[in-house]
Amino acid sequence: MTYTFVEERAQPGAPLLMTFHGTGGTEHQFSDLAASLMPQASHIAPRGDVSEHGALRFFRRAGEGVYDMADLTQRTEAMSKFVAAQKARLSPKRLIGLGYSNGANILASVAFHSPSLFDDLVLMHPLIPFRPEKADLTGLSVLITAGEHDPIGPKPRTVALSEMFEEDGADVTMHWHPGGHELRACEVDAAAAFLTGKA
Repeated sequence: MTYTFVEERAQPGAPLLMTFHGTGGTEHQFSDLAASLMPQASHIAPRGDVSEHGALRFFRRAGEGVYDMADLTQRTEAMSKFVAAQKARLSPKRLIGLGYSNGANILASVAFHSPSLFDDLVLMHPLIPFRPEKADLTGLSVLITAGEHDPIGPKPRTVALSEMFEEDGADVTMHWHPGGHELRACEVDAAAAFLTGKA
């Protein structure tokens, strides 16, 4: 399985920031954000290859929060291979993943499936309504941002995900805003603070 993606190259060996769009987004959704957060990094953004009534996603679902687990498994494996190929091609000194909503979900799934790929994750409004297989995530730094009243990613699920990462050895930072599923400026500020020094 291959992905359509956009790429902005920095100096050889520079950090690599990979971004993953939300449902209905495209590979261009976070181009400006990537440039502002880590201008010194290379940037790669794949396009989700699943269409849900015309809205692009990274895996199928039967309903809100009800995932097609067989499809998720298949697409997690495919995305893991894609990320590994980009990492091998560019040999970055750090590999950072940033995803929003559905993009955060495929990113989290890849992290548990292939724990050695990423150094740092920024997961904005993730929802993982199951317990992934245990993984050794020692050395992985994770920022999770979310809304206190998010109807799509309820707070208890977000807290449960942070606990799963911590149980598997990751260093987790949480940032909450008082709203719902919308992406707010304070989350971008939190991501900028988190990524300071990650270059």
